[in-house]
Amino acid sequence: MQRRTFFQTLFGGMGAAVMGRVHARDRTILLQESPIAGFQYYKGDAIWPSLGVGKRLSLVRESLNEYDGDAVAVYFRNYKLGFVPQSENSTIAQMLDRGERLEATISRVVNGNDPWERVRMSIFLV
Repeated sequence: MQRRTFFQTLFGGMGAAVMGRVHARDRTILLQESPIAGFQYYKGDAIWPSLGVGKRLSLVRESLNEYDGDAVAVYFRNYKLGFVPQSENSTIAQMLDRGERLEATISRVVNGNDPWERVRMSIFLV
């Protein structure tokens, strides 16, 4: 299925609006921006000085996760930072399962107490 057809099917009339977010230079499509869920339970604080806007993240499917069959873990280098939030992970999980090439980067870092606000990521279809 061609990318344009996929997005028109997935988003209906919004497909054209999503396609409008294509970056001509690198041909990426912004799919979503999200906080990293569970950041406080993993290695985020230990590697905090290494995190910064624009740093690459890895998305790893955890289809056997006992709490969420659509779980997508988020890693920085070899350190697990948390997950794509459960309320926002279904489409990302399906795309990864189909072998779509997705990339994620850190879009915001805030040194605060609320773990849901500390690190935000952007996920792109490339």
